[in-house]
Amino acid sequence: MMALVVHLKKVSHLRGKGDRIAKVSFRGLPLCSRVAENCGDVAHFNETFRWPIASRLDENEMLEIQVFNYSKVFSNRLVGTFCMVLQKVAEEGHLELTDTLIDENNTSIKTSVTIEIRYQAMDGSTGTWIDGEFLEVPDDRDGVFAFETDSLLSGQSHGSGTSHGRSLHGSIPTFRKAGKGVFSAMKLGKIKNSKDDHKRDEPAVLDMEDLDRKAKRLAGTLEPDTISLASVTAVTTNVSNKRSKPDIKMEPGSGRPVDYQISITVVEARQLIGLNMDPVVCVEVGDDKKYTSMKESTNCPYYNEYFVFDFHVPPDVLFDKIIKLSVIHSKNLLRSGTLVGTFKMDVGTVYFQPEHQFYHKWAILSDPDDITAGCKGYVKCDIAVVGKGDNIKTPHKANETDEDDIEGNLLLPEGIPAERQWARFYVKIYRAEGLPKMNTTIMANVKKAFIGENRDLVDPYVQVQFAGQKGKTSVQKSSYEPIWNEQIVFTELFPPLCKRIKVQIRDSDKVNDVAIGTHFIDLRKISNDGDKGFLPTLGPAWVNMYGSTRQYTLMDEHQDLNEGIGEGVSFRARLLVSVAVEILDTTSPEIISSSDVQVEGVSNISESATGKMEEFFLFGSFLEATMVDRKIGDKPITFEITIGNYGNQIDGVSKSPAAKKKKKDGENEEDENELILNSSEDEAEEEGDLVSVSTTPLMKPVITDRNYFHLPYFEKKPCVYIKSWWQDQRRRLYNSNIMDKIADKLEEGLNDVQEIIKTEKAFPERRLRGVLEELSVGCSRFVALANKDVNLAGRTKLDRERLKSCMRELDSMGQQAKQLRTQVKKNTVKDRLKLAQSFLQRLRFLADEPQHSIPDVFIWMMSNNKRIAYARIPSKDILYSTVEEETGKDCGKVKAAFLKLPGKKSFGPAGWTVQAKLELYLWLGVNRQRKDFLSGLPNGFEEVKAVEGGPGFLSLPPLSLVYSMKQVFQLRAHMYQARSLFAADSSGLSDPFARVFFSTHSQVTEVLSETLCPTWDQLLVFDDVELFGEASELREDPPIIVVEIYDQDTVGKAEFIGRTFAKPTIKMCDEHYGPPRFPPQLEYFQIYRGNCTAGELLAAFELLQIPFDSEEIRRALIAVHDFAVPKIKIGQGGKADLPPIEGSTDSERGPILPVPLGIRPVLSRYRIEVLFWGLRDLKRINLAQVDRPRVDIECAGRGVQSALIQNYKKNPNFSTLVKWFEVDLPENELLHPPLNIRVVDCRAFGRYILVGTHAVSSLRRFIYSPPDKTSNNWASAGDVIVNLDTEPQIRKMDTVVKLDATEEESDKEKKKKKKKKKGGLDEEEETDERVLDWWSKYFASIETLKEALRTQEAAHAEAEEREDLEIAAEVAGSKIKEKSREKKGVKDKKKGQPPESSEKQPLKAKVDELVVFNKELESEFGNFEDWLHTFNLYRGKAGDDDEHALDDDRIVGRFKGSLCMYKLPLSEEITREAGYDPNMGMFQSIPHNDPINVLVRIYVVRATDLHPADINGKADPYIVIRLGKTEVKDKENYISKQLNPVFGKSFDIEATFPMESMLTVSVYDWDLVGTDDLIGETKIDLENRFYSKFRATCGISSSYSVHGYNIWRDPMKPTQILTRLCKEGKIDGPHYGPGGKVKVANRIFTGPTEIEDENGLKKQTEEHLALTVLNHWEEIPRVGCKLVPEHVETRPLLNPDKPGIEQGRIEMWVDMFPSDMPAPGPALDISPRKPKRYELRVIIWNTDEVILEDDDYFTGEKSSDIFVRGWLKGQQEDKQDTDVHYHSLTGEGNFNWRFVFPFEYLVAEEKIVISKKESMFSWDETEYKIPPRLTLQVWDADHFSADDFLGAIELDLNRFPRGAKTAKQCSLDMIRNEHELPTISIFKQKRVKGWWPFVARDENDEMELTGKVEAELHLVTAEEAEKSPVGLGRNEPDPLEKPNRPDTSLMWFLGPLKSIRYFIWHNYRWLILKALGLILLLLMLGLFLYSIPGYLVKKLLGA
Repeated sequence: MMALVVHLKKVSHLRGKGDRIAKVSFRGLPLCSRVAENCGDVAHFNETFRWPIASRLDENEMLEIQVFNYSKVFSNRLVGTFCMVLQKVAEEGHLELTDTLIDENNTSIKTSVTIEIRYQAMDGSTGTWIDGEFLEVPDDRDGVFAFETDSLLSGQSHGSGTSHGRSLHGSIPTFRKAGKGVFSAMKLGKIKNSKDDHKRDEPAVLDMEDLDRKAKRLAGTLEPDTISLASVTAVTTNVSNKRSKPDIKMEPGSGRPVDYQISITVVEARQLIGLNMDPVVCVEVGDDKKYTSMKESTNCPYYNEYFVFDFHVPPDVLFDKIIKLSVIHSKNLLRSGTLVGTFKMDVGTVYFQPEHQFYHKWAILSDPDDITAGCKGYVKCDIAVVGKGDNIKTPHKANETDEDDIEGNLLLPEGIPAERQWARFYVKIYRAEGLPKMNTTIMANVKKAFIGENRDLVDPYVQVQFAGQKGKTSVQKSSYEPIWNEQIVFTELFPPLCKRIKVQIRDSDKVNDVAIGTHFIDLRKISNDGDKGFLPTLGPAWVNMYGSTRQYTLMDEHQDLNEGIGEGVSFRARLLVSVAVEILDTTSPEIISSSDVQVEGVSNISESATGKMEEFFLFGSFLEATMVDRKIGDKPITFEITIGNYGNQIDGVSKSPAAKKKKKDGENEEDENELILNSSEDEAEEEGDLVSVSTTPLMKPVITDRNYFHLPYFEKKPCVYIKSWWQDQRRRLYNSNIMDKIADKLEEGLNDVQEIIKTEKAFPERRLRGVLEELSVGCSRFVALANKDVNLAGRTKLDRERLKSCMRELDSMGQQAKQLRTQVKKNTVKDRLKLAQSFLQRLRFLADEPQHSIPDVFIWMMSNNKRIAYARIPSKDILYSTVEEETGKDCGKVKAAFLKLPGKKSFGPAGWTVQAKLELYLWLGVNRQRKDFLSGLPNGFEEVKAVEGGPGFLSLPPLSLVYSMKQVFQLRAHMYQARSLFAADSSGLSDPFARVFFSTHSQVTEVLSETLCPTWDQLLVFDDVELFGEASELREDPPIIVVEIYDQDTVGKAEFIGRTFAKPTIKMCDEHYGPPRFPPQLEYFQIYRGNCTAGELLAAFELLQIPFDSEEIRRALIAVHDFAVPKIKIGQGGKADLPPIEGSTDSERGPILPVPLGIRPVLSRYRIEVLFWGLRDLKRINLAQVDRPRVDIECAGRGVQSALIQNYKKNPNFSTLVKWFEVDLPENELLHPPLNIRVVDCRAFGRYILVGTHAVSSLRRFIYSPPDKTSNNWASAGDVIVNLDTEPQIRKMDTVVKLDATEEESDKEKKKKKKKKKGGLDEEEETDERVLDWWSKYFASIETLKEALRTQEAAHAEAEEREDLEIAAEVAGSKIKEKSREKKGVKDKKKGQPPESSEKQPLKAKVDELVVFNKELESEFGNFEDWLHTFNLYRGKAGDDDEHALDDDRIVGRFKGSLCMYKLPLSEEITREAGYDPNMGMFQSIPHNDPINVLVRIYVVRATDLHPADINGKADPYIVIRLGKTEVKDKENYISKQLNPVFGKSFDIEATFPMESMLTVSVYDWDLVGTDDLIGETKIDLENRFYSKFRATCGISSSYSVHGYNIWRDPMKPTQILTRLCKEGKIDGPHYGPGGKVKVANRIFTGPTEIEDENGLKKQTEEHLALTVLNHWEEIPRVGCKLVPEHVETRPLLNPDKPGIEQGRIEMWVDMFPSDMPAPGPALDISPRKPKRYELRVIIWNTDEVILEDDDYFTGEKSSDIFVRGWLKGQQEDKQDTDVHYHSLTGEGNFNWRFVFPFEYLVAEEKIVISKKESMFSWDETEYKIPPRLTLQVWDADHFSADDFLGAIELDLNRFPRGAKTAKQCSLDMIRNEHELPTISIFKQKRVKGWWPFVARDENDEMELTGKVEAELHLVTAEEAEKSPVGLGRNEPDPLEKPNRPDTSLMWFLGPLKSIRYFIWHNYRWLILKALGLILLLLMLGLFLYSIPGYLVKKLLGA
């Protein structure tokens, strides 16, 4: 019957007096206790509650206990609640604990509850507890225990007769007093849950049948999928220890400088805002600036300039550098110019792009000083970041038709919106703690003497860097705990393209400021860009800073660490910061428009804002310290553990923790003497008692062997413990731990799957399914666990948001994993594995917590009070929690830690030696959970306390542990062999031996001389290895074995080669030595030297327990407890029980034991045939030439020697081609030993000198497999007709060749598109054969290549989309699919190929194409090693890490030959075949290796992206070709100032193979003075190409023609080639049949049979048929393979000075013609196309509506003196102006003026070619290619001041809008909607006339119309121009008539009256008439007034 029983004992620390009642709820069923009446601070309930349950207890279920103050009248008042997850109970069946309650606000109160819980399952799997028994002492009447003998020594209890509480785990019983709770019982070995019991019964084994049997036996509790491979070696639940190959990286990877190259091409800029500007682009990377040239008065300058920046820095430093592109207007020597706009992005963003690059993207410029303004223009550029060994696939740089779609190609990473908004980034800096001294004490004493005060020796301030801007807080003078309360505000576009904010505390100093510590805030970790995401937010939270050690020295050698480079070796300080982001509304009026950094004050935040202060307890125990480096082995050593500044006794800032605590907890005094709850309730402890002990006692090391010492911690293990106070933010770390554990499990599983795939074991898909199952379970578990403690104090916004997003992500990841699991099939394992790996990366990313809480723990080894070496352990890894998943992975576990040297000292050889290896136990937790701190230690120890007696004695942690219980083992190390070791001697070999370390023992193998692949075949036996702790635990997690491999030197000490780690398979003495676990299998262990691999070790390790004899046990028992122990009968003691060791078999090996039979591999007899072809390029040895070399081949002790080459200079080939030897090799191919090739030079007097060696580490590729007779290739039934209409289905995209002579739809489409877009030639012209040349073919091919790449990308995208759809298939799938298809269609349309290619169009002649490979030919055809392999010979010491590229320097030559191995005996069929030559063995039909003369013809097309070699950022490249002794220098034809030169040259060289077979093509930079520099070179092995069956001598073209541009180049015609191939391959054919058919073997091909000669006559021919067969040769059975097509290959250029980084690429191909064949025709002419000469005639007829700029002096009238300026190539070169139309009042101007622009134009590239001197100092003219753009501007002429610019228009002659018919129809829309309007090309139309608008931008950057021009463009070729010349302006010949201008334009001072008349009368006549009328009126009035008085008088007087 299943039941859960809870025993509620008591509730303590209650407040006041009163009645109490408790309510316990489980599964929704509450039970109430009795009322505990009138109790004080403790209420004793002592009640048991029982819930019978029907279903198993789930690990996620909760138990809730509520405690109330009971009242008869009123409702009960809640005191607090206690909730717990019943996981531990479900696993172990029993739990006893005391924990605190939490109140309504979820804050922890002092009241605590003590309970005991047990759970009984049906099957007794969680232990059988008899009802009512709560861990009582077993009932023993006579004081005698009866054990079952077998359970005494086993790690398990058998049957349910003994309870788990009583079962004795371990070999010697230990007894406990009852009542201490299960946690102390845990020392007796954890009680495992059922799953583990099963696992422990039979460890999983690689044999699948076994697994299946086992699965049946387990009846489904455990799927075979979930069993780890690693568990063969060690079975345990803890992931990190599970692998038999622990992955321990010794050397820090970060912080070491590496070579990088950043290349930036600035192509052009568009839509720059401003009038008539002269823009320059400034490219900045970090602090390096480079400028383009200046382009004059244009808003869309074209640069096409290439810049390269070289760096040698650590990756992190590089990735934080900012790339800044800024456009500056009118910069010159005197003024810096005005900034138009900038664009910023960090290098990391580029590096993490696919291919590490942005290609042809548009950067949006914005103005940092005016954030209210919008986009200031666009710059089109390519940016690439290349590290060593990255290769960048540059898209093909042919004729770039400009991507006009700016919006679609913005320079932004995916997922970032085009419209980025401005945002404010607020970084608030509150205060810091724990700063180190930054001044020497001497200075301080001097100060103190003078000033008389003792101050803190540091003046800190904080500097924040973000996106290239810096902000600083104020300096706080002399303070170790400075308070700033300031915020630094950055204004930057959001989302920013910079990943990290750098926050640095610096010390202000009069001389120079130094960094104290640095912290990087990664914006990706503190924000989420999903639709439910959140803006970056952080804190307020403490961040910990680490750096160099805290002693202050004037010259700190580790200062880099404080700058954040490399791993910090000590805690420096912690800083309270917060980050917030606010998106700005740039339209609001009160916004500050500048984006400068601002510093403002902020208000203080409360202490509790970052969480409640908790007291933490850190305990550590050193179980063993071995491998102490011998340099420090002679002085006493102590170890120190620190957490933050706690425990740091040398250089922590001294403040007593108690004082600190008082200061912190001032508010509640009662805390001071709070009782610390211990496992026994009644022991109290005063706060002051526990003083931290952070160092181990000094101890002198003891010698282990000649390299290492160890400390004698035998029975007595020193302990340390530290109390520290931190904000309680454990929840963050818990969530992190849960995710890390899921990730560890996943990683381990994926490694297993890879291992299974690699070793070709069965069923990798099962294991992957299991892994995904585990993952989805883990994810759901996270969602269940993480949502606790939500309202803790100090939770920040980031905590809440991160929790939400992690839960969402893990939830969906779990769903996807479930989904994926159903899709894992045998054939999809690899793809699904990739997806699962993306999950792993995501998990690791999520698990990294950006808000620190508890600092990391450092362990320092100290000698002589100096810090020597350290290990750093993240605090989350050792953090304790009551829930298993939340506990850190190393908490309460014994872990191996390797100490290393700090900082830069650990780079290079110093970092390879282990400074010390510790076996270490660590536990970190809140002080109130302290009682569990020993629970994970191996049992059998007694604690030694600091003081005896005293009231708080029991609760003190121990100072050391004394082990009374030990296990004795024998370790057997089966060292079989190693391979591919590092070459440590100058001969290029090593004399290796291995040293095995285990615990404090070490042994060595024998030294094998002169080999990189030693087969030691040696068993090392370590007797009497004593290990402490309990057997079963050791079995689960054995200590690590370290194997170091050294090179023995005759003088001096042995040199380190590498190291690897392993874990042994353990056999306890009661286990049977037999399958499945024993004998162990040999495994490969990767050997590391620093961070790079240095070979592999094949070995197996087993640890066998030696049983005690009875006497010993008896004594031990008496020693432990003084009661009588009966005799225990145990079989014969000692080693007799161990499996026997066979004695040494070889007499000559003496005492060396070989690896025993069950472990060494099973051998079979193999024959290895060796083809000796020749030796090449042997370098001198000790200054002497190699003259008579010989090759020795050796494998597994057997071998064969080649014939001697008599005279290497004359003929380096061997006379005897094939030899063989027989050898016994392992059946398992993976265990095959390497085969060694050595070349020796035979000198006089029988001396041999080693020239070089090569080790073939894997023979797999040389294993011969007889041809499969049943495969369809051999099927001869009936003939197969090869269908040629469709393309072969699967074909690498970039090698697609159009095979058929008939036109294909897509091609038509393409031609049509080309027509539409380029309008290069006329329709009739294009068909004309004479116009086509080799370049037409080349450019057409490049179009095809690009098309193919595009389709490939589209296909790839589609595949990915499909993948996503499959995963999300639950959702109404079909709809999505349709949508995505529609989208696809739209995309394709954009690219300009209509999705339906159904439109018909007239057929045109097709341009024949070749294949353009965008890589080397070798990579396409397997290095041409189809039968002849090249082995590099090495000599000399190998270089280390950085210098790995220097392996090329170690190459001293090459051996050419091949190998073939097969099991004997061989079937007879092969040897019976016709023409079988027994001398040649498997190498039948191989050409002979006699010298042969060859004509080599090298065609060099062009080079791209050359690395600049001159100061001006350009180069003057020319070609040098070397072959043997011949060198061709093309120096006089260098190309001036070009980084993309077109060479278009062919070179013929006569050569003799084999002496001259390595062709070097180099590009040099020509210099006027000094030597020319090598830019880069590429090497081609011609011999392999020549002999290859891919027939790489002369590429086969896609069609056969006898004349024209596509003429057949090979001296042999296709029919001859075909006949020869058939003869060589011994196949039937070719038979030409009627109707254009040909039959080869059993395949029938069809093709055309007519050919046209030069005169257009048709002839019958079979060449087309033969060529069709050749192009499909891969379909011929048995001998078929793809023949090399006519091609151009693109080869990277490399420079030996910059190894591994491409210096550009060269496009070329090589043809070879043997001299015994007919001579080839003349070389193809591929010389660069000469640009065609044209003349553009532009007639400016009229202007209209030009804006009026001038005011008239006299009349104030608006007018303009208009003239028009135009140019084609550039303003300085050929600008032309019309005459001036003075005084236009209406904006109308009449000109009738002709501009004439002669220019040279490349039709194919659509570029104008200009040659000009770059500056007055230039030596020669430089050729520029610029797009053909005609610029017309309208100006207002001024006499005295500069002319005013009014407006402009730029017409791209290839595509510009058609002019309007009339001035009225001409409007701004012609410019605005350029993309929608139909465009025309002047090269097609030849003549165009119309009206075009002039535009300029107003103050608000709006376009405005500033005039219209009527112009006529007329394009003529140079010949036509000569026939019909025209004059400039209005001159002869063909003059234009004078314009009819109104006569105002005469100046007013020439005819003043006339002009006055015209001006005044013309414009003001009404005004004049009105004025005249008015004057008359006034006159009359005046007269009236004047005369009226007299008149009146007259009247009055009546005169």
